[in-house]
Amino acid sequence: MPGDAEPDKTKGDMKSFSRRRILSAGSVLAATAVVGLPAPALLRGEQRGSASKLKVVVTGGHPGDPEYGCGGTISRLTELGHEAVLLYLNQGEPVESPALMTGHRMEEAKKACEILKARPAHVGQIDGNAVVDRSHYAQFLEILEKEKPNAVFTHWPIDNHADHRATSMLVYDAWLHMQKKFSLFYYEVSNGEDTQQFTPSDYVDISASEPKKRLACYAHASQAPERYYALQDAVARWRGIESGRTRAEAFVRHVQSPRFALPV
Repeated sequence: MPGDAEPDKTKGDMKSFSRRRILSAGSVLAATAVVGLPAPALLRGEQRGSASKLKVVVTGGHPGDPEYGCGGTISRLTELGHEAVLLYLNQGEPVESPALMTGHRMEEAKKACEILKARPAHVGQIDGNAVVDRSHYAQFLEILEKEKPNAVFTHWPIDNHADHRATSMLVYDAWLHMQKKFSLFYYEVSNGEDTQQFTPSDYVDISASEPKKRLACYAHASQAPERYYALQDAVARWRGIESGRTRAEAFVRHVQSPRFALPV
């Protein structure tokens, strides 16, 4: 009726707002409980301090693959105090007998890992002759169970190199057997030349960490870094354009993974 006072909607709006805030906070707390992060860290998109120290394992078919695909992200994570392990499927030498291996590629990997403050490790397979069978699934699972990672980064399953595809499948099988406890990310290398049909879900700004990534990649001096780094850097620049940065690394997170707060 004309002249009647309108009902006060402020209280209803405040109740609705408070309810939304509580539900939102509850979702964040639930997600942090899965990965063991403090709530503020997930809200910021990064983790700081020793209390939130996490472990990431970055797998690659060969020495150099994790550095090229994730070097900037690895550097950012270790600078935040997290532990990083670079796990290579093979030592980069296509020989069957360990006695015939020079160890040169792993020496380069050690130098690269020193730059990124990471720890190198290898599975023991042969370059160009990757095997994916029951025993190798079991071997890879044992390695990851011992490492107890919070997140694992691996090759995209549609890569041209057979060793990359093998690595991806070994990781995926271990993830399933470990009941999807760690967050699973896929990365790209030489997109268009090697990685195919890659549509990112996450980006990490590597504008500041690119110099360390470059040094780590160039530590693999026997692998023509002047050619391959230029190609990978073109990918980083393109991902930077997509995400509004100077350079970025891009990832696909498996939708069933527990959330892991990448540095933004």
